[in-house]
Amino acid sequence: MTVLAAGDVSPGLLGFVVVALIGLALYFLIKSMNRQMAKIQVPREGDTDDKKAG
Repeated sequence: MTVLAAGDVSPGLLGFVVVALIGLALYFLIKSMNRQMAKIQVPREGDTDDKKAG
């Protein structure tokens, strides 16, 4: 076991768990965002009838 001096700081297990949870939440948020972006239907240039009407 390592003995730390009075001024040393160690994040320990709690710091690792917090960072791991933030990373896990980020993974699921990005996964959800990609699913939502895939649902968006962007009109293509050839799909619109604006040129025919004008």
